[in-house]
Amino acid sequence: MNYSLSHLDHLEHEAIHIMREVAAQFERPALLFSGGKDSIVMVRLAQKAFAPARIPFPLVHIDTGHNFEETIVFRDWLVAETRSRLVVGRVEDSIRAGRVTETTGPNATRNSLQTVTLLDTIAENRYDACLGGARRDEEKARAKERIFSHRDEFGQWDPKHQRPELWNLYNGRHQPGEHFRVFPLSNWTELDVWHYIARESLAIPSIYFSHDRDVVDRSGILLARTPHITLLPGEAYERRRVRFRTVGDATCTGAIESTATTLEDIIDEVSVARITERGARADDRRSETAMEDRKKAGYF
Repeated sequence: MNYSLSHLDHLEHEAIHIMREVAAQFERPALLFSGGKDSIVMVRLAQKAFAPARIPFPLVHIDTGHNFEETIVFRDWLVAETRSRLVVGRVEDSIRAGRVTETTGPNATRNSLQTVTLLDTIAENRYDACLGGARRDEEKARAKERIFSHRDEFGQWDPKHQRPELWNLYNGRHQPGEHFRVFPLSNWTELDVWHYIARESLAIPSIYFSHDRDVVDRSGILLARTPHITLLPGEAYERRRVRFRTVGDATCTGAIESTATTLEDIIDEVSVARITERGARADDRRSETAMEDRKKAGYF
């Protein structure tokens, strides 16, 4: 009898082990859910980790108010389908409360404002661990992060002072007010995620597949038409065949030109891609350390 495991099996088993460690070590864990492919995979892994019971922690979505409609529709469908509990932190509420200030100008975005809303949501619900779908292959700052990533009482991350993780042993000890971000997909790649979605026949938002959409080319990033984007002088929307490799705030998440209409097409496309999926994110282009600076302040 052949008991050999595939590469995806090993990744799945590791992620399930990490999720069960979180359930064992923490009192009030939550799963950060964006509605994107990585968090969809996280939900499936959580289902497997705790079957036949329901997922034992809520799905937490930080809503900028500038999300793609397809993502929100899918989020609500999946929550109902899995009978999960949804907790939504709204950036709009943070703005009205004076916790953050709305940015202005042609490149205004609420993406960076999510950090305050996220930290407030964590504090309000007293979450001591937040599971996230970040992967080390996404961006150089993500590659520095441990699977159990400690956050201090201000929600901040210090990349120079992280705990060792030897032999799959994870140290979740923390003081009151501190919490952990936990990343079960750390060792996965974008291609692994797509292979897993195909293997598990997971539903995903239609935005990931090629479709016709009005976009504007801004410094090489194709931004979709939205009421929250102000065209600059000389700019105009044009109809293109595109899809999105990642989802987020529509004001800074760019599309790519693509004809991929099936999961097999997407896998083939990603297999030969020379640019990472975050290469179309305007917020990551603001500086060489844009992601790391946001993470130090408490970002995802």
